[in-house]
Amino acid sequence: MLRFDHIGTVVDDLNAAEDFFVALGFERAGEMEVSGEAVDCINGLSGVRAEIVMLRAPDGGANLELSKYHAPVFGEREIPAPANRPGYRHICLEVDDLDARLSDVRARGFDTVGDVCEYGGAYRLCYVRGPEGLIVELGERVA
Repeated sequence: MLRFDHIGTVVDDLNAAEDFFVALGFERAGEMEVSGEAVDCINGLSGVRAEIVMLRAPDGGANLELSKYHAPVFGEREIPAPANRPGYRHICLEVDDLDARLSDVRARGFDTVGDVCEYGGAYRLCYVRGPEGLIVELGERVA
């Protein structure tokens, strides 16, 4: 492997998801619409039409790809899950000021899943629930 490039997540409300991740410190890197034979081939679906927003981590590391599929429509009963099924479990971001980040996301109407807890004497951690139930773990090093 040469490097970890990006993680992708599918959302229904692209603007709300982008706003949430920008509040956490990501920077908008670009946007595009995708469709066509190659996109269909990669997704294993026919007639794909999607909007993508790429967000860059402030450290210049991996990117976050947010995708909104306009076609085809997702069918919840499809097993195994196709490429356009919403969700992931969570990603973890190390932050320098957990309280400030929580203030930013709460100002946008989001909140923690549980409480802020100290873990192993090394981190203050919490899960934040964003749009569409997306969960982001925030960690601030304390040791």
